[in-house]
Amino acid sequence: MADPKPSLFKRLFGGEAPATPTPNPAAPEIPGPPEMSPPQQPAPKLSWIQRLATGLKRSSDQLTGGIASVFTKKKLDQAMLDELEDLLIQGDFGLDMAATVTAALRKDRFDHDISSDEVRRVLSAEVEKVLSTVARPLDVEGRKPFVILMVGVNGSGKTTTIGKLASLYGAQGKHVMLAAGDTFRAAAIEQLQIWGQRTSAPVVARATGSDASGLAFDAMTEAKAAGSDILIIDTAGRLQNRDELMSELEKLIRVIKKVDPSAPHATLLTLDATTGQNALNQVDIFGKRAGVTGLVMTKLDGTARGGILVAIAKTYGLPVHFIGVGEGVDNLEPFAAADFAQALVGEV
Repeated sequence: MADPKPSLFKRLFGGEAPATPTPNPAAPEIPGPPEMSPPQQPAPKLSWIQRLATGLKRSSDQLTGGIASVFTKKKLDQAMLDELEDLLIQGDFGLDMAATVTAALRKDRFDHDISSDEVRRVLSAEVEKVLSTVARPLDVEGRKPFVILMVGVNGSGKTTTIGKLASLYGAQGKHVMLAAGDTFRAAAIEQLQIWGQRTSAPVVARATGSDASGLAFDAMTEAKAAGSDILIIDTAGRLQNRDELMSELEKLIRVIKKVDPSAPHATLLTLDATTGQNALNQVDIFGKRAGVTGLVMTKLDGTARGGILVAIAKTYGLPVHFIGVGEGVDNLEPFAAADFAQALVGEV
């Protein structure tokens, strides 16, 4: 048999081609350069109205879902109005507000075709009417220091609200001083001191169990000496039905007035929206005993009963200065009636 045809290498160079090396399975693999993953883009920061809509989602979902289930007929009749009234009362809007909304619908749309979207628009307009009378910014000019006294029941978010206010006013270039007037709880004192560090606001504090009125007097004196623009005084949480605790609060206010007869220049009641109808009672008692001048509504993101703010506004007419819809330092904003009304009925 003839020899096989020599390889191209042998014919050209007169020898055999070198063997192709076989890979050694035991040899370690040399890693190549690491794969570069695309850079992570930071999540876009939500606007206040977007955060408000997110915070009120539980309230708006329940409300819009209820309205959609009621208004399935084409013509508005009394049965539908009665169901809407019940729905608003269950959402803590209060009897007066529920009656106002159904009266507006009855006047213009009774026995006419109507959709759930039209009902939401009417509700939004009526809510805005009520809230626009109480949506007032807190004016801290004209007094130095401008003294803000924070009051409210346990767990309403007083201390956290103080920290957020310190951040808000500090960002405006104001010198803010804080006073840890909740002397009953070491945790409250420590919490306020942490907020003071975060916001570069000096904190007047004393040992746990110290006299709160004495601390308030010292804080007033120190704020004047330091030339502070704003002094925010925390107080111990107290149930509105505890007479002896409310008497202590009245004493603290009298002591503040010894340093400045015009102070406190604002007494803000923090209200936890999750307490529902109980918040109405708190406004009543704290208003009478502590001379509340304005409200801060907190924890609106934790409840499906955001209508309570509307009920309070319609019943008492007290200014609503701020609302909170989260724990973040930027989740407290001046209250805007139109924004709230639209977010509450799911129009955002």
